[in-house]
Amino acid sequence: MTISIEYSEGQLELDLGAQSNESNKYKKVSDLDMYQKVAKSTAIYPREQAIIYPTLGLTGEAGEVANKVKKIIRDGTIENHESLIQEISSEIGDCLWYISVLADDIGVKLSDIANNNLIKLANRKEKGTIHGSGDKR
Repeated sequence: MTISIEYSEGQLELDLGAQSNESNKYKKVSDLDMYQKVAKSTAIYPREQAIIYPTLGLTGEAGEVANKVKKIIRDGTIENHESLIQEISSEIGDCLWYISVLADDIGVKLSDIANNNLIKLANRKEKGTIHGSGDKR
């Protein structure tokens, strides 16, 4: 299946491949900036709620992830939780959508966020400050 999406820079053709009957999986998208463009095309919240709407959505979805992980802790094992793992993965995808449109609302590309985060972590590793707390370590 191919989806054609119009966005500010032109038109995007995204080949999602055939849907699997078993798990509704599509071919993988590996480019963060491409994902961000597609996500933006599905953002239908009022523009005057930019930044606010995706932030609230992100906190809600992160709570759903936490709730599902809590159930794994409650039951004492991750074994035999295949459906729960699928649900957590889906909720993480929802978090990614909100992160993507929030980043777009503030004018930052997802790839820049990812690269900057890896640089920050590499610096912390080099300084021996990965353990600990605080943003300025």
